[in-house]
Amino acid sequence: MNWDDLRIFLAMARMGSVSGAARYLDVQHSTVSRRLRQLEKRLGTRLFEKKRSGYELTAAGEDLKKAAMNMEREALAVDGALQGQDKNLAGSLRVTAVNIMAAAVLAPIFSRFSAAHPEIELQILVCNSDISLAERQADVALRVTNDPMETLMGKKIATIASTVYGGRKYLAGLRKHDAPPKWIGMTCCGYHKHWTSKLSGGESHQVIVDDPILTQQMLKQNIGLAVLPCYMADPDPLLERYTDPIPEMDMGLWFLFHSDLKRTERIHVFRDFLIKEVEEVRDLLEGKQARSTIGRDHE
Repeated sequence: MNWDDLRIFLAMARMGSVSGAARYLDVQHSTVSRRLRQLEKRLGTRLFEKKRSGYELTAAGEDLKKAAMNMEREALAVDGALQGQDKNLAGSLRVTAVNIMAAAVLAPIFSRFSAAHPEIELQILVCNSDISLAERQADVALRVTNDPMETLMGKKIATIASTVYGGRKYLAGLRKHDAPPKWIGMTCCGYHKHWTSKLSGGESHQVIVDDPILTQQMLKQNIGLAVLPCYMADPDPLLERYTDPIPEMDMGLWFLFHSDLKRTERIHVFRDFLIKEVEEVRDLLEGKQARSTIGRDHE
């Protein structure tokens, strides 16, 4: 059986749509459809049923998925064994990071690394959901978490501080009128949902945003308060802190990779470069570069 056909089948099974599988594999939509039709014809059975929620596996599809995943594990083991012995500083290096950190902090670091190592093809995968290192969707993950997966190798390279921010005009109005604050609801992730609910007392929100970058822009419209990482909000001249950084909100910045790649030289060179560069912005990440704070405690 053609392994490429099974790769397309697995992508379809995981993503639940032709377009999702095409994006996952970086191929044309028509390629996925054509190869799946050919696979079903060759096997003489339907592998997917189309429903309103997307494509679901048939019983035959479930059986094939188990077999295909076994083949995938074997292929990845061989690939990992070969990459694990790779001492070459040339080739590709796929790095994944969340969008706000990639844009606000990591972009110049990536640029300097690329200039220092032109023989390495740096592929940057910006994604707010976890990209699987075990399935080789990326080689390195820069993740903001306090609970990294035990199956991955790596180290914590920095602490990310966060606190509550508001527009300068909005905070001036609070000080002048001693009014109760309004909050922007944040639904981008469990972290922001939890802390927004806790700090706001669980109040309802007139404005709800699902992206930190948009939240930053909404704060500058002087409509309320919101939780943001210090590295993102402190440099913004239109924003101020409502409170000092709250230690309980700290998160770790982790450099993670799969154990199969522990002897890959490109990863070690990138790790050492990143750690050195992060030292230059550590105060910003840890919330030690603020210009001003409202000077009041939040209850």
